[in-house]
Amino acid sequence: MHAVILAGGKGVRLRPYTTALPKPLVPIGDQHAILEIVLRQLAAAGFRSCTLAIGHLGEIIRAYVGDGSQWGMAIDYATEESPLGTMGPLLNLRDRLPEQFLVMNGDVLTDLDYADVLGRHTDSGAPLTIATYSRQVRIDFGVLTTDDRRVVGFTEKPSLDYRVSMGVYGLSRATLDTYTPGLPLGFDELVLDLLKAETPPHAYEFDGYWLDIGRPDDYDRANAEFTSRKSLLLKGA
Repeated sequence: MHAVILAGGKGVRLRPYTTALPKPLVPIGDQHAILEIVLRQLAAAGFRSCTLAIGHLGEIIRAYVGDGSQWGMAIDYATEESPLGTMGPLLNLRDRLPEQFLVMNGDVLTDLDYADVLGRHTDSGAPLTIATYSRQVRIDFGVLTTDDRRVVGFTEKPSLDYRVSMGVYGLSRATLDTYTPGLPLGFDELVLDLLKAETPPHAYEFDGYWLDIGRPDDYDRANAEFTSRKSLLLKGA
């Protein structure tokens, strides 16, 4: 089983924590880097090889992770010279990838079973599998439904339920065949293209623990929760 970790972003939303460190190396809890937690989880799940797509401050990530032997993995690197979007780095890697592989962001804190995501993806035959999570969005206003200048409905501070992408995907190499290496490719573009072609992605619904560490508030929450959840997040690692 092979994983590609996307670790080339600048982490602008997480500044000032990411001024000197790439976001995947920001420490969580008792000084574990986010990326180290992810790598330990992947190794415990049975992944034996991994490619790190690096860019901004990538040399620091390379120095920290090395060849992956400390986690029992073989790790190689792909350097992003210019921003290529979420999926763009995979295009330059295509010839180095197995037919089915896992793709994930390098700043995800979750107890998701990565091996199960990849296994379900392989079994589904879908071009892309998206790990999804239920998120509730609360509207802090009274919401009006109008029709021709008339108010026909009213809901006081409603909550809306959505399933959102967790930043973890199962991907088939053939899904990348029609795209040009070196050009940007976003996750949104890929999903819309698959929907247009009537080859929809498969949804992997997950309801465990998930935190996308994108903002300072998320980072503070991750640090506050890590100690109590460490045994859950690093079970078997």
